[in-house]
Amino acid sequence: MTWSHPRGYDPMVACSAIWEQRTGVRIDWDKRSLQDFESFPVEELARAYDLIVVDHPHVGQITAEGCLAPLDVAGREAERAALAAASVGRSYPSYTWEGRQWAFPIDAATQVQAWRPDALDAPLAKWSDVLNLAREGRIALALRPPHSLMSFYTLAGNLGHPCAVEGDMLITPEAGAAVFEMIREIADLIDPASPEMDPIAVSEKMAEAGSKLVCSPLIYGYVSYSLTGFRANRLAFADIPAAGKDGPVGSALGGTGIAVSAFSREREAATDFAYWVAGGEVQSGPYAAAGGQPGHADAWEDDGVNAAAGDFYKATRATLEGAWVRPRHNGYMAFQQAASDRINEGLAARHAARGVIEVINELFRGSF
Repeated sequence: MTWSHPRGYDPMVACSAIWEQRTGVRIDWDKRSLQDFESFPVEELARAYDLIVVDHPHVGQITAEGCLAPLDVAGREAERAALAAASVGRSYPSYTWEGRQWAFPIDAATQVQAWRPDALDAPLAKWSDVLNLAREGRIALALRPPHSLMSFYTLAGNLGHPCAVEGDMLITPEAGAAVFEMIREIADLIDPASPEMDPIAVSEKMAEAGSKLVCSPLIYGYVSYSLTGFRANRLAFADIPAAGKDGPVGSALGGTGIAVSAFSREREAATDFAYWVAGGEVQSGPYAAAGGQPGHADAWEDDGVNAAAGDFYKATRATLEGAWVRPRHNGYMAFQQAASDRINEGLAARHAARGVIEVINELFRGSF
């Protein structure tokens, strides 16, 4: 099971065809919508599928449920060490929990900047530049949960106030209120439909013929849109515009990993495929060629891979290396949804920033 977008589905099908030729083992892939992918119970998927593409904030929950098989099997230490050494940012350790490895990164992503090279001379460097373009109706932002919270995380980290991953408070009331007001300011300047738009919807709007939208300053990068001919307008990607003084740091890490069901009757065969598809040769070869967004540094540093994608990888690497890993404890996923909803409710109803942050901190405490 993977997620329903060419970036998530096509490379898995292409690589599985090669794997069948090599080993005789056939792997059939199903897909779910992005919204389902972000929220659907992993345990249910694990009971139905041998291989599952997951994202790292689930690891605390899946460890508690015992629904995935750890991939740190005996005898393959050297392979895992090579994968860890080739991690882009903290992609590999984001799937490490309680001393075990629950997935291997096959897709590396974080909030970056999408921009239109046909309409702008260069990506935006500062948050003040973003606001100026927003006043002209040319900025887009995905605010559909959980992406409103992801932008909150990124702005907090970029301002030097990264959110906590444990403890009694996600963020101090003062810092949290300041970040919320930043989101409110830009939300007031962009499409009122933004709270219903995820990164795919924003990318599609930016990429359609005749679009006025020329930049999304905080968006999970989709390499598909950087490919010539994918849509009417090609999107380019760059590091996030700085709101603070430390450059493109603090972005909320995303991406996906390949995991094996603990209930699989073919656990060994599934594990073999997971090791293979996460490796540098596959990631920089057939995985990237099929439209995937690799999680291995070999692909991110490959000149051919970058040339085909308009330097997507080289242009966003600094942001990814400085990305922040979300909380991953059992109970986090419900918090992520509730906190995102609270941000959107506060924006829609014009609630006081301090009140919104107070509720979010209460939700965070309760998530443990």
